[in-house]
Amino acid sequence: MEIDIESLERATLDAVAPTTVESLMGWLVPFDSTTIGRATSAVPISHDHVDLASIAEIESQYTLRGYKAQYRVADVSGLSRIHVALQERGYTAQQPTLTMVGNVTDWFQNSGNWTVQLSQRPSDEWKAVYLSDDFDPVDGANRVRALSRSTCLMYAHLMDNSGPIAAGTGSFSQGWFGLHGFRTVARMRSKGCARSLIAELGRFALSKSIERCFLQVEDENASAIQLYASLGFQTTWRYHYWRKL
Repeated sequence: MEIDIESLERATLDAVAPTTVESLMGWLVPFDSTTIGRATSAVPISHDHVDLASIAEIESQYTLRGYKAQYRVADVSGLSRIHVALQERGYTAQQPTLTMVGNVTDWFQNSGNWTVQLSQRPSDEWKAVYLSDDFDPVDGANRVRALSRSTCLMYAHLMDNSGPIAAGTGSFSQGWFGLHGFRTVARMRSKGCARSLIAELGRFALSKSIERCFLQVEDENASAIQLYASLGFQTTWRYHYWRKL
């Protein structure tokens, strides 16, 4: 599958919904006060021929707005000069994360046995998963706020007799279907909850005639990567968040 980098990165920001996004010297530059790294870090819309002068200009724009500058840069040879320039300015590469792409039609051989509830708006049950005691309360609140204000999401959650147990979202933007914000409460992990959520969102994507899909997952999350690989996702690139300590 040929990857349109700009459309994928625009779709990513459409989903996590930073308060402001500007285009600057070949980068998308989001501005927001949130714990979601993708909503607070500048990302290039190409993997080559990025102007080195853009780094200082982006840093200046973040500073003017009272934010710390952050950059989300793929580990590819075409951006190696950007890596060096960031290091020279005191930034370090942190939080390695994979961008994976796939095709929705690969998801249904083993789609799980849970009954998934979909909604075009964030329900109280959906929010309850992020705000449960199993997750960081600040990060959970930030994700609820950001994902709730997105205009391109379908919300999915699972229930059992005790209440909400898993949640996630599917985004529909820029010709992509994206998976974002999947969470399962601790006692229900490894029981097929995420697989069921993904399959139901995939059925909805196919109803909209969208097959190509993407997600981002931290490199250390081996269990999630194994799940996504079993659904046909393949890594297209790894990126790091470049931040000053």
